[in-house]
Amino acid sequence: MAEFRLPGALQPGVRVRGGMAGKGRGPALSARPVDPHRIRRRSEARAPRSALGRWASLAVLLVFYLSTVQAQVLSTRIWPAKDYTRLTLESKEPVDYTIFSLKDPERLVIDLETSELSSALAELNGKVAADDPYISGLRVARNRPGIVRLVLDLKAEVKPQIFTLPPIADYGHRLVLDIHPLVAVDPLAVLIEETQQRPVPTQPAKPGVARIATIVIDAGHGGEDPGAIGRRGSREKDITLTIAKRLKALVDAEPNMRALLTRDGDYFLPLNVRVEKARKVKADLFVSIHADSFTRSNVRGSSVFALSDKRATSELARALAKKENEADLIGGVALVGKDDHVRRTILDLSQSATIDYSLRLGSSVLKQLGGVNELHKPHVEQASFAVLTAHDVPSILVETAFISNPQEEKRLTNQAYQDKLARAILEGIREYVAKHPPRPSGPVTLDRLSPRS
Repeated sequence: MAEFRLPGALQPGVRVRGGMAGKGRGPALSARPVDPHRIRRRSEARAPRSALGRWASLAVLLVFYLSTVQAQVLSTRIWPAKDYTRLTLESKEPVDYTIFSLKDPERLVIDLETSELSSALAELNGKVAADDPYISGLRVARNRPGIVRLVLDLKAEVKPQIFTLPPIADYGHRLVLDIHPLVAVDPLAVLIEETQQRPVPTQPAKPGVARIATIVIDAGHGGEDPGAIGRRGSREKDITLTIAKRLKALVDAEPNMRALLTRDGDYFLPLNVRVEKARKVKADLFVSIHADSFTRSNVRGSSVFALSDKRATSELARALAKKENEADLIGGVALVGKDDHVRRTILDLSQSATIDYSLRLGSSVLKQLGGVNELHKPHVEQASFAVLTAHDVPSILVETAFISNPQEEKRLTNQAYQDKLARAILEGIREYVAKHPPRPSGPVTLDRLSPRS
């Protein structure tokens, strides 16, 4: 690191010696007696310097010093998932970088412009999971002065996407690398494969007539986006995933239903991707699971929300939608070329009919939740939630309870209570499906599960 000293005029009576001071010059401080006449002669020989000149020297030194300071990576994270793997590097200042790929074997190389191999970077070596779908190993080392190199050994050829994010919430500057497969994971193929593996019904339906109701269950938040955090440290993303998995198991046990999770692990998923997954599998219903939070810890109760193509039904609903729609900013999405998904979708003429069915589904679920927890509002509320904008899929957002309420947070982490919530949501879904059977045409029908002749 460069040595920084203030001009002598700004440090009277003080002499600073850095680690490199006096190298090749002998001791920085001499034990020999000081000759006052010699000091005076030096002072007389030196041309007087104005205060302006001294400040100019200081400015030059400051510019030089700041130019030698490079961003230091303070935190690193790797989020492996079937959909993609994310590598995040966090720093107080933006990190300049270059990225390129190598073949035989497949590798990604990132050169970071930083003079220090921080402990956070060094720890990356041990953060690659053995079951990571895309990364087999990772190496970090100084490559040359001012450059630290990351080499990612890949299991196959990939599509990398790298971008930076400005500070937000508790995060500083982030450099994000998303490693996608060459061919994206198809949620429809996953759904069909899971359906074919389920037990064969004892009384198969007539071929091509009965269709299994496809329920897409969305665990809110995930990965870089923890969601709300309770006073006990409980994270919304963990609670929602646990309840979503419990709900999926219950739905899959129904003879006429099949569930698909938008995410099955702790990783970030953009809001529009969650919506597109539901549309790709031609879902009959979309249920997004959340755990609410509020500034006052005494606020409590379960809620259900549907989309609104007008104004929010309450100030709380409006504020909640705003907070949930900011998940992409916190979780981290490359926004280049993206349009306003919420505005574009709500303008669809078919949205009004879908919203009507969403309100019916929401009412059924809310009624069942009332038997498990008190309700925050006795009716389904509406607001412009981005995650509910599939124009052809009835969609609801379930706020299971307030994680900001100490009593409700404690219950949300209880397995028995999580199971009660999941069963209440299932009962609401079952009641809705009984009144509104799924369309006869679709990707998953009961005759696919019948024994082959």
